[in-house]
Amino acid sequence: MTITVNIMTKPTGPLVVALVYDGLCTFEFGIATEVFALPRPEMGTGWYRFASAAIDDGPLRAAGGLTIRADGGPDLLDEADIVVVPGWRSVDAPVPEALTDRLRAAHSRGARLVSLCSGAFVLAATGLLENATATTHWRYADALRARHPGLTVDEASLYRGHDGIFTAAGSAAGIDLLIEIVRLDFGAAAANSVARRLVMPAHRAGGQAQFLERPVALREGAEIAPLLDTIRADLARNWTIAAMARLARMSDRTFLRRFSEATGTTPGEWLAEERVSTAKRLLCQGAASMDSIAATTGFGSAHTLRHHFRRRLGISPSAFRARFMDEETQRPMI
Repeated sequence: MTITVNIMTKPTGPLVVALVYDGLCTFEFGIATEVFALPRPEMGTGWYRFASAAIDDGPLRAAGGLTIRADGGPDLLDEADIVVVPGWRSVDAPVPEALTDRLRAAHSRGARLVSLCSGAFVLAATGLLENATATTHWRYADALRARHPGLTVDEASLYRGHDGIFTAAGSAAGIDLLIEIVRLDFGAAAANSVARRLVMPAHRAGGQAQFLERPVALREGAEIAPLLDTIRADLARNWTIAAMARLARMSDRTFLRRFSEATGTTPGEWLAEERVSTAKRLLCQGAASMDSIAATTGFGSAHTLRHHFRRRLGISPSAFRARFMDEETQRPMI
């Protein structure tokens, strides 16, 4: 009897090195490992390699009471194609000069530098962001701006990129940035595949605001839920407050109060968000014209569709379609 054993070939692609330090931000480090370190044989042998580099002497403690042992020391940065700074231990903590020296050397030979959340303080300390624009969590924006007056801090964006240096806002925005890096390196299909595995949308543009305009839905109350389903099934209809209230068998005033209690937002905002969501799906499904999609979703015109897309996503419908269709097959991957 012959037994065949399939041994998964190790990836040979870009080397991603994530910093590990005493006081490590475990969530941000976990983001980097989820995107770059998990085995993904479906991506082929050119997928990312991953290693962790300790920049402090051990033992290294992390948030949550963990003790960490890294793959290697700071010399790993000399081999990295991408260096990830997963947050920083404190916005007031000094950045070691030995670390900034290695980061500058890595960047000068072509490595990309990536910070998540407060990791922007580390990249700013290198001086490489002087006269550039970066982002960080909105809570830290003033401190970063005060410490580095030559840096323009854009606390409104999810992530920013400049000359091979990428910065992300809060923790969740770090996922968006890393998925965007996957898209830049391997295309939309690969980025969408990673996003699906994370159960994440793959289409939050960097210019999208950190503050979501749509409040989180509280609940869909029994009185309102059937109406919401009716509206979703006929978005092209001219839905006025009076028409909605009539179908809900309420006065306008009572309807507005119950709608807010059920969804956490106004009927107009909820309807616009549903229309944009449906338009995103239609854009990824084929080559329907902007006018056709606008009519189907109730925006009426391509101009109005573009207005709402830019307001909520920071990009145009055509840019969304170009980015989030599979670049080879032109089939939707989300």
